[in-house]
Amino acid sequence: MNGILGDIVDFIQEPSVLVGIIVLVGLLLQKKAFEDIVKATLKAMVGFVVISASADVISASLAPFGEMFQYGFNINGVIPNNEAVVALAIKDYGQATALIMAFGMLANILIARFTKFKNIFLTGHVTLYMACMVAVILSVSGMTGVQLVFTGALALGIIMVLSPAMCQPFMKDVTKNDSVALGHFSSVGYACAGLIGRAVGKNSKSTEEMNVPKSLSFLRDSVVSISITMLILYIVVAIAAGAEYVETNLSGGQNFIVFSMMQALKFAAGFILIQNGVRLVLNEIVPAFRGIATKLVPNSRPALDCPIVFPYAPNAVLVGFISSFIGGIVSMFALGAMGLTIVIPGVVPHFFCGATAGVFGNATGGRRGAILGAFFNGILISFLPVGLLPVLGNLGVANSTFSDADFAVVGIVLGKLQQFFGGNGVTIALVGIVALMIIYSMISGKKKAETTAE
Repeated sequence: MNGILGDIVDFIQEPSVLVGIIVLVGLLLQKKAFEDIVKATLKAMVGFVVISASADVISASLAPFGEMFQYGFNINGVIPNNEAVVALAIKDYGQATALIMAFGMLANILIARFTKFKNIFLTGHVTLYMACMVAVILSVSGMTGVQLVFTGALALGIIMVLSPAMCQPFMKDVTKNDSVALGHFSSVGYACAGLIGRAVGKNSKSTEEMNVPKSLSFLRDSVVSISITMLILYIVVAIAAGAEYVETNLSGGQNFIVFSMMQALKFAAGFILIQNGVRLVLNEIVPAFRGIATKLVPNSRPALDCPIVFPYAPNAVLVGFISSFIGGIVSMFALGAMGLTIVIPGVVPHFFCGATAGVFGNATGGRRGAILGAFFNGILISFLPVGLLPVLGNLGVANSTFSDADFAVVGIVLGKLQQFFGGNGVTIALVGIVALMIIYSMISGKKKAETTAE
């Protein structure tokens, strides 16, 4: 991806730049003072850099945990990894990916403008991953040129508005308002967690309501509770892997217990940074978005990356991660017993997706909702990738697959559509979906107007 296409992708896949542009445009449309525009734009960009950097810190600290877990318990299989699949696929499908991503974001704005699905998806890196997967599946079906870009952009635009819409009823339970949406392609798991919470969580207290003795009151501090929990997990897994393996392959000779402790503490530090970054972004982007909502897409809301919900229930984040990971372990043995491809729990997706599922489950069903909702998410992101493997196998990347639920759902659906109806059938089906969205929006808008008039 060279030249203009490469420049386009560089800009729109970088969340901090994308959010900065959105804030800038929003405040310009509101005709804010120059100094206010500069301040808000820079603070929003810095906030997203903080979120991205802290996510990298957490991912880096979780990487050795995963390696110790696999070695210590002698587990082999496929590890879902978005970055690995995209890195391989982008070599052959880079141009198509770039064009689908750029026009897909335009399609997102147009669909939000002319339907009741008012979500503007702003998580650039997962948009790139989805664009890449769509480009691959459609190209394999024989699509080329304008049809490939048009169909791919339409598919991406639809996903970018429907994925946040699926979560929005539960997002309102989390945030207690309707000003922001969730922009992360694992919405199927999050929505399921929210539904499970509603089904099982009657009279269940929130994860944030900890009834502990006065002598243990320090556990009410989320930083302390997260640090203690992760210290225990890391040390147990390190002991299972053994000092020789850890010190030879991971720690560079540092004592394996000390190394594990530092990784656990880095995890806690990354979590604190995420909380601060979220506050910075929300304080700037929500007011700025009013300009876009007023002028370009009325009543629209920004859809932001999953860490945006972490500060609302820090304890649920930890509960969700652990519960989702346990769900992944149970699924791993179940897949083996069924004779299917074994999917090893990826620690990073189980943290980010599991934690978010935990927050959603807690918002609708307290502790029971957080535990069971996240556990189901762990099962979901373990079984769904197995269904996606045959599609990706055509790429020669059968040893890896996408990790998040929405990728698997979209990939399987698109793969089946092109298998049974061909490329033209996929294009017609997607145009039909947009038409139905517009018709549904017109009918529901008419009914709302009639109700208001009464």
